[in-house]
Amino acid sequence: MYKFRKIIGVFAIIIFATVIFQGNEKNALCLSKVNEEKTLKIGVMEYKSSDQYILEIHKSLEQIQRDNLGKVEFLFYDAKDNQEVQNASINKLLQEGIDLLVVNIVDINTAQNVINMVKQKNIPIIFYNREPLTTDAIKSYNRAVFIGTDAAEAGILQGKIFYKLWSINKKLIDKNRDNKLQYVMLKGEPYNIETLERTRYSVLTINSEGIGTEELTSVFCSWDGSTAESVMNTVYLSYGNKIEAIISNNDAMAIGAIRTLQKYGYNTGDPNKMIPIVGVDAIPIAIEYIEKGYMTGTVVQDVMETAKAIYTCGLNLINRKSAIDGTAYNFDDTGVSIRIPYKEYVK
Repeated sequence: MYKFRKIIGVFAIIIFATVIFQGNEKNALCLSKVNEEKTLKIGVMEYKSSDQYILEIHKSLEQIQRDNLGKVEFLFYDAKDNQEVQNASINKLLQEGIDLLVVNIVDINTAQNVINMVKQKNIPIIFYNREPLTTDAIKSYNRAVFIGTDAAEAGILQGKIFYKLWSINKKLIDKNRDNKLQYVMLKGEPYNIETLERTRYSVLTINSEGIGTEELTSVFCSWDGSTAESVMNTVYLSYGNKIEAIISNNDAMAIGAIRTLQKYGYNTGDPNKMIPIVGVDAIPIAIEYIEKGYMTGTVVQDVMETAKAIYTCGLNLINRKSAIDGTAYNFDDTGVSIRIPYKEYVK
């Protein structure tokens, strides 16, 4: 009788354990299903949503969201060029809960502060477009990367566009026949890596092709078209016919300069009254101006490719993988930066 009861007891334990295991297995499957169906929330911090290039990135991310309905939701925040406003938005999202932060940082010197905020919540972060002054802050957190471009490459391609133009139309460009290109430089922001490298390498490339240059003036316009339009009015009144070219760190400032030049009869489509001007970004209005003959060329910063990189690498970071795992992207020699290549655009 004792042995019989013992056998019955063993069977009861086995049956009970089986039920518990099956229940846990069902719960695990249900939890897995919930996780699979969860909509990822990605906060996108824009330094200034009125910036035309940032607006194009915004539109591309919205397109990715439409293509992945129910899988991802991008939440956009405009810092209005104010780091304190951006910090407040980041804190808000961290408190509410977020899967990934994508930051177009306002002040490129404050990346470490932003990293410290997200570290506390163990949230992955992608800095994009506006590159922090150093990568030290990004390297300090294993769930952080930068996605952008090689600023020097943009300047190099701008220089090549001017070299090709000079080779074909030197007589039309070199107004004073001194074998030098007298130019005006429209710059973004002081100490910004894009500003520094685009400015430096555009001129270095022109010079390396055997063309002498003379800078008439260079002016900071903070990437802004309206500022460039106002500045160009003063520049034209100062230098007028001496200006043989305008090199602009971005398209928005190039467009602003063109609007002023058009008031004085230049850059309206007549090749004989054209001051060559080259920008960066390939925003839609720049492409339109190039096709109409108002603008010489631009350097394409592929917005959709950048948005795809943000999304793809972001998913990897969310899943605690390397940002480039299973992708065609590579890190540069910093080990934390992914560079999207540029290409030139002319008519």
